[in-house]
Amino acid sequence: MNGYYFLRVKKDYASAIIQDLQKLDAVELLDADDNNIPEWQKKEVLSRLQLMKDNPASGVDWDTAMDRIKLLTK
Repeated sequence: MNGYYFLRVKKDYASAIIQDLQKLDAVELLDADDNNIPEWQKKEVLSRLQLMKDNPASGVDWDTAMDRIKLLTK
């Protein structure tokens, strides 16, 4: 299971466990600013947000969007 998790380490022993996991190459510590979202994707989201502001009626509800996605993936 791959993914990103943001943690607040509250105990010293937890820091040691995380360091041990890093030594085992089980986790990778990233900078807080390292979100790996490409610039083109950020621009696309901003563009779509502007389209929704300009024409709110063009949007669809969550269920409709999911139905469309399911049709495309069949």
